[in-house]
Amino acid sequence: MRDTRESRLLLVLLVSIAFALITMDLRSGDESPLDRPREVAAGVLGPVQAGVAGAVDPIANAVSAVRDSGRRHDRISELERENAELRQQLGGSEHRDSRLQQLDDLLRTAGAGRYGVVGAQVIAIGPAQNFSRTITIDAGREDGLTRDMTVINGDGLVGRVTTVGPRTATVLLASDPNFTVGTRLEGSEELGFATGRGDNILDVQLLNHRASVQAGDRLVTFGSSDNKPFVPGVPVGEVVEVEAAAGDLTRTVRVRPYVAFTRLDLVGVVVEPPRENPRDAVLPPRPEEDAEPRRTAARDRDRDEATDTDADADADTDPDGPDDTYTDDGPDPGDPGAEDTADASAGAD
Repeated sequence: MRDTRESRLLLVLLVSIAFALITMDLRSGDESPLDRPREVAAGVLGPVQAGVAGAVDPIANAVSAVRDSGRRHDRISELERENAELRQQLGGSEHRDSRLQQLDDLLRTAGAGRYGVVGAQVIAIGPAQNFSRTITIDAGREDGLTRDMTVINGDGLVGRVTTVGPRTATVLLASDPNFTVGTRLEGSEELGFATGRGDNILDVQLLNHRASVQAGDRLVTFGSSDNKPFVPGVPVGEVVEVEAAAGDLTRTVRVRPYVAFTRLDLVGVVVEPPRENPRDAVLPPRPEEDAEPRRTAARDRDRDEATDTDADADADTDPDGPDDTYTDDGPDPGDPGAEDTADASAGAD
């Protein structure tokens, strides 16, 4: 519309009419004559308003989301903290269950061997000044510990005490190359010496190079004089490999220790040795399916040894060798030349 005198007059007229209608509507209250026209306008313009509102709502929601983002971020942070606390509580519960199981196993082993032990926790691994495989435990002289005491856990032999302080002690692990302990083979009683190799295998030198041994045989500590540094009967490990005898004075076998030296937590220091040698009583029971094959193998070994003994006895009584009880009574009557020999003897007479 062009800005003319007529257009200005029309604008003033429309504004005047609008004010007049508004004044009349306000003064009429609930009986306003404009209700009917308003309903008609609502019916016509309602769909248009709904479409416009639908288009505008996502924008309004976005604005509301931005306005509430701070509160939502705080709530997310709170939920994350609660989740972390729950995980920590769950982890702590699992750790407590593991500690209780370790303690139960330790008490069971100590009870089976009649060992008096002082419980301790591993608080450090290895000193910084050398490469020895050692651990530090939170028990020391004030707890009754002295040097050269046997250290065990629920699985078996851990090591021996080397240094004792007022409240802590250092333990040399059985996996250390400088560690040596006397062993005894279950059942056959064969003696040997186990030495660490720095890994999860021990080398055992059996004193008898003809000792009958096979994979699966188990070893325990033989014990020391005055029970220091080792008490008898502590489980050491299980044979996993046997070297062929090469005519040496000893025989070497590889033994997998029962103790996992990389997962040590609770241990027990034997402060009171057993009154009697527990021998094999501390070893865990074998599975039922493994018991019968091993009994059969033991019987076979005994039978082989008995056969070898009988063969040696037969060799000693061979008639081809010197024997004072062997006499020559003349020719065998069954010999074809026996008759000629008899006739010759008669002619000579």
